[in-house]
Amino acid sequence: MRRKRSIKILATLGPATSEEDRIAELFEAGADVFRINMSHTPHKLLKSLHGRLRAVEARFGRPIGILCDLQGPKLRIGTFSGDGADLVEGDTFVLDTRDTPGDGKRVYLPHPPVFEAAEEGHRLLLDDGRIRLRVVTAARNRLECVVEVGGKLTARKGVSLPDTLLPFGAMTDKDRADLDAALNLGVDWVALSFVQRPDDLAEARKMTRGRAAIMAKIEKPQAVQRLDEIIEMADGLMVARGDLGVEMPLEAVPGVQKRITRAGRRAGKPVVVATQMLESMISAPVPTRAEVSDVATAVFEGADAIMLSAESAVGDFPVEAVATMNRIAERVETDANFASIINAQRADPEATGPDAISAAARTVSDTLKLPAIVCYTSSGATGLRAARERPDRPIIALSPNPATSRRLALVWGLHCVLTEDAHDENDMVDRACRIAQQEGFAKPGQRIIVTAGVPFGTPGATNMLRIAFVGDAGTY
Repeated sequence: MRRKRSIKILATLGPATSEEDRIAELFEAGADVFRINMSHTPHKLLKSLHGRLRAVEARFGRPIGILCDLQGPKLRIGTFSGDGADLVEGDTFVLDTRDTPGDGKRVYLPHPPVFEAAEEGHRLLLDDGRIRLRVVTAARNRLECVVEVGGKLTARKGVSLPDTLLPFGAMTDKDRADLDAALNLGVDWVALSFVQRPDDLAEARKMTRGRAAIMAKIEKPQAVQRLDEIIEMADGLMVARGDLGVEMPLEAVPGVQKRITRAGRRAGKPVVVATQMLESMISAPVPTRAEVSDVATAVFEGADAIMLSAESAVGDFPVEAVATMNRIAERVETDANFASIINAQRADPEATGPDAISAAARTVSDTLKLPAIVCYTSSGATGLRAARERPDRPIIALSPNPATSRRLALVWGLHCVLTEDAHDENDMVDRACRIAQQEGFAKPGQRIIVTAGVPFGTPGATNMLRIAFVGDAGTY
């Protein structure tokens, strides 16, 4: 099944889309990778969803990526003696360590590290930013705050601290158990929430030991400030716009989205743009014009993937949402301005042989108007380099490794095919031509670009570029 676009679609599974036939419909509509949100998924259901996804993969004979999204730490206030408290602008309100029901003057905050880290002048955002407090006096057991934006505050609402670097990591005991379960099943990507610093990825990387790629969710201002360091540690990035929009001014989020997308492209690491892309389609069969423009912006920017959350997990029109996103992406990528925008953002290749080969393959394919670039990739590094160039031609990524093919399903422009590694140079070219023809990318008499590494089967050793003719039987 060949997609007619380069950007990928990541669809979240949920109650509306948990059955195998429904997952198959989402795949046929355009979903390339599927997200499982561990905030709502017990281990038994995780195992069932994994099995159903692999069954769909076998049905279509196309690698499907699975992303397991860890919940991360959740900061919440305690309860109230009544139905909540009405906070009035200018009043004083206290968060403390007393485990008793709150009232109109105070409430319990069961997170001691917050009291250690918060300082005078820091903001506290409650209930997804609807209520804003500012710390006036910070002590080891209480934070005395002034109410800057008031409202009705009820029990167990979330707390965000955009100005505070919290002294704990991104993983909880629940996350560790969830990650262990996901790795034992063989998921392809793990998304890490609450990343503040590059060190937050170290524990997850130690646990995964290369068994899954790690995606850092950029959802806090502290992560934006240390973006380049986090990119070094991560295998991919997610622009978590919902949480970013709570912890920083909404008008700043579009610029941050562009910054993250471009930084990921320069580093050759996939970037997912997420949250509320087609939000209205949770309950409506068509999106708003603003949502269409939002999706189009991510496509024009060259993001690797765009994500559906509640739209596909609990919405009334999950298949329609995927199909709509697919149509938008296809249309944008054929727009007259698309190629020039993508080319203007292209970074210079790194000073390595594999990067030079990938850059040359893009230049040759564009100059000669060749129908496809075929790259052999064992570890996935060559596929990432080819995609980093954002060529104007499809990229067929051939790999003998199922895990590599599934991980690369998230990457811009890659059409992944599982095949055994080439035995010699003749087999390399013959196999590439045959698969390019079988997959519908090239016709007899056309030429394709083939890149590979010699000796064959050596990860990251791309050092060869060939122009090959496709014959009547797929031979050169």
